[in-house]
Amino acid sequence: MDGRRRNPYELTEDTPVYVISVAAQLSGLHPQTLRQYDRLGLVSPDRTAGRGRRYSARDIELLRQVQQLSQDEGINLAGIKRIIELENQVAALQSRVAELEAALEGAAAAMRQREAAVHASYRRDLVPYQEVQQTSALVVWRPKRQQAD
Repeated sequence: MDGRRRNPYELTEDTPVYVISVAAQLSGLHPQTLRQYDRLGLVSPDRTAGRGRRYSARDIELLRQVQQLSQDEGINLAGIKRIIELENQVAALQSRVAELEAALEGAAAAMRQREAAVHASYRRDLVPYQEVQQTSALVVWRPKRQQAD
């Protein structure tokens, strides 16, 4: 969630509201197919206290995706399960990257603030240092010869 308190009666795409017969109609699948997908771990709906399945809108969309991959693409159920696992992993990693980017931006902003504070604390009566340019001149020192008397 995003940290804000939500209305407990507000429906989202993750709210489990559909019984298996309605979910089967909405997805275009037979209820027994939904039970099989649940046993295989492809689509795992929430359960009521009495162990009845309750599907969310997200579950219905996932059921449609499983059907499309199976019927249209010819992918077997083990392959579909692996695809779903990988998609979930990618989504989790994308979420983590977004968190890390936000933390990085926060740290960079804090660093810029500290840098500005340091610059503001400089004494203005000091003369700034200017680097002397180096020359490529070569100076040779030769000691004077002592003359014989």
